[in-house]
Amino acid sequence: MEKLSPQLLQTKQHFDVLDGLRGIAALAIVVFHFMEWIYTDPTQNFIGHGFLAVDFFFCLSGFVIAYAYDQRIKKMGSMEFFKSRLIRLHPLVILGAVLGLIAFLMDPFENTVATYSTGKIFLLFLYSILLIPFPAMEDRAFNLFGLNAPSWSLFWEYIANIAYAFILCKLNRRYLLLLTCLAAILLGWISYRTGNLLGGWNGDTFWHGGARLAYSFSAGLLIYRSNWIIKNRLGFVGLSLLLILAFIMPHFTWNWVAEALVVLFYFPLLVALGAGTALSAKWKGICVFAGKISYPLYMTHYAAIWIFGHYLITNKPDSTTLTYIVIVGTILLVALAYLVMKLYDLPIRKYLTERRQKKLE
Repeated sequence: MEKLSPQLLQTKQHFDVLDGLRGIAALAIVVFHFMEWIYTDPTQNFIGHGFLAVDFFFCLSGFVIAYAYDQRIKKMGSMEFFKSRLIRLHPLVILGAVLGLIAFLMDPFENTVATYSTGKIFLLFLYSILLIPFPAMEDRAFNLFGLNAPSWSLFWEYIANIAYAFILCKLNRRYLLLLTCLAAILLGWISYRTGNLLGGWNGDTFWHGGARLAYSFSAGLLIYRSNWIIKNRLGFVGLSLLLILAFIMPHFTWNWVAEALVVLFYFPLLVALGAGTALSAKWKGICVFAGKISYPLYMTHYAAIWIFGHYLITNKPDSTTLTYIVIVGTILLVALAYLVMKLYDLPIRKYLTERRQKKLE
């Protein structure tokens, strides 16, 4: 490995529209998590396919990782690549676990904490900050990460990063295409067997998350390496509407087919279009903002969702009250994500990056 330089560790220029679409997907996840408490029957939920945003994240991640690291991972080496990813991802993994623990201990509408020993609570928190699956909370449907449910997708994101550093970065397009096709078959089979692609978040569906990651991440890599970037004039607004259509898609008799088609073809198409579209100046600021808060929003919102769910069960509010709660709650969670980004995530990442670069000087 060549001697590293600070310049080698600098991030490449972003695809602003893709960042904006990531923000739209994160917002859809928040609304979906509110609504799935209100409508336990997903066919009645207007955003009943919002969970597919995770598959979009995985595909987008594969594309961005290939774009950012394919040309420099050999010079960086796998350990430096892992350091870059840990600095980018793990501060919010830790904060999400902290917020989840606080919400669990102080939830005014639920007192299941009394049924847990101090040792078990400590293990739940420890495993959460170390990103080790621990589906041990029966009252939370055996989530892989009971204190912060969305961490399940970060666990698989880390697995993808490890696979990329040791294997996927070296695969030529022929073998990557073969891998992607095999993952597509597995994904289709899971969708058929279960009737949907909702799994991956709890102990019973653990490996479903691996299948969702394997296809979408590989597809993202393949899009970049094959230069399947489609020039178009849809812009951020047009592509946002197309992305939202996937989340508000109604449930069909053959729902498993619809979800599989969205993940297998529609999301990769949107990534290819997003990388190739023009961005007008008036939308640039919104895209940059949406991209920056997307990850903080995704990793910090679920503590509030648990409290909301327990409030819903306890108080049974009317539909008007629920409408206001979801709207105001979503706005407040976006504001929280912004504060987390400005006061926690960016400063910590800057500090760690500067320390790392000083060692290279």
